[in-house]
Amino acid sequence: MPNKIVFKKKIPSFQKKILVPGDKSISIRWILISSLSDGISKATNLLMSGDVLASIKAIKKLGVKVYVKNNICKIHGVGIGGYKYKKNLVIDAQNSGTLGRLISGLLIDTPFPIKIIGDNSLSKRDFKRVAKPLSKFGASFYLRNSSNLPLTIVGSKKLKPIKFFEDKGSAQCKSSIIFAGIKTNGKTLIKAKKSRNHTELLLKHLKLPIKIIKNKNFDLIEINKVKKIKPINYNIPADISSGAFFIALTVLSKNSKLTIKNINVNPTRIGIIKILKKMGVKFLFLNKKIYKGELIADIFIQTPKNIKPINCPPELNSEAIDEFLVIFLIAAKAKGISNFKNLEELNKKESPRLKWGSKILRMMGVKVITTKNSIRIFGNPKLSINKKIVIKKYLKDHRVFMTSVIAALSFGGEWHIHDKDSINSSFPSFLKILNKFKK
Repeated sequence: MPNKIVFKKKIPSFQKKILVPGDKSISIRWILISSLSDGISKATNLLMSGDVLASIKAIKKLGVKVYVKNNICKIHGVGIGGYKYKKNLVIDAQNSGTLGRLISGLLIDTPFPIKIIGDNSLSKRDFKRVAKPLSKFGASFYLRNSSNLPLTIVGSKKLKPIKFFEDKGSAQCKSSIIFAGIKTNGKTLIKAKKSRNHTELLLKHLKLPIKIIKNKNFDLIEINKVKKIKPINYNIPADISSGAFFIALTVLSKNSKLTIKNINVNPTRIGIIKILKKMGVKFLFLNKKIYKGELIADIFIQTPKNIKPINCPPELNSEAIDEFLVIFLIAAKAKGISNFKNLEELNKKESPRLKWGSKILRMMGVKVITTKNSIRIFGNPKLSINKKIVIKKYLKDHRVFMTSVIAALSFGGEWHIHDKDSINSSFPSFLKILNKFKK
């Protein structure tokens, strides 16, 4: 089958209720924490994407038994100190920065060198941001070019707790330090810029020794060594980052309505909703509940009459870091000029996303002005495309692919989008769900 998809017309108006797959961030964290539990943990609606399957393969290499059948995953935890470390062990994180960075914290006591590798895209991303603080615990980390994969970890049996200031708003970096802290005697202290907090919520739900003091811009996190982790059964809620593509499709289509069921609306993850509200889009949260510390709801949205431009508050950046590509698409149809700044983290994702976001908009005929960390978008409410656009050579970034699909269905034109298998890393059923909108 060709690894390319072609779109030649806009999507018609729709009224839909959909389910999207389980949250990727929670799926990976559940796998890693369950691997260290004392007992059998069970999950339903676990996201079966490349990143999550890579996480399962990783813990299997560490001696953990995993069984997957009929959308149910069972993990037989080995206890906090139960990983079986072997000589010459290689863990392939594939395309997953979450897996590669978080598991680095859990491997901090390995007596043998362990090598972490990844695909072409992941191998270009910065791992110094976790290797440098983790080395302060007493383990050794060796990187290619002092920054990139492969990463070799040589653990220590004499780990010391650290104090660390996480100033980039990286949940992956923060979580890797927390994971190292649960294996280290003494009190590890983290001052962390606001970012998604799934790790903290899961540890608090399990009543592990973690304390969090919330300030306006930073969280103060205290973590002590963990002696025992109870197994955890989890019905993984839907992923807001996956739902974002259908939210954008609804905003950009004519006279359409959408409900997304049972979705994670954790306040640290709904930056896209906060930003779109400022742009005149209205949302309803229905059937709200707290589950395992996470806020879950059904989201209802309909096409707005007008889209307002925005000067996006930078404090929302970390909450929307995975959704900015579709936010840029929506800004392209706003009545006026939108500004987004302090987005240097966007270029440290699977591809340089700020560059790709501006490139797609320019190909669509949208005027943009960019710097290395900002973008100004000159919106046009009547934007319509009547030409051929080809999207390729984007490091197989799943979000570039899906954003291009939403652009094609929203603005028209003839789009040839390559590497459709890129969605396997995060959202394998994306095109299948999208087909429901055409009926």
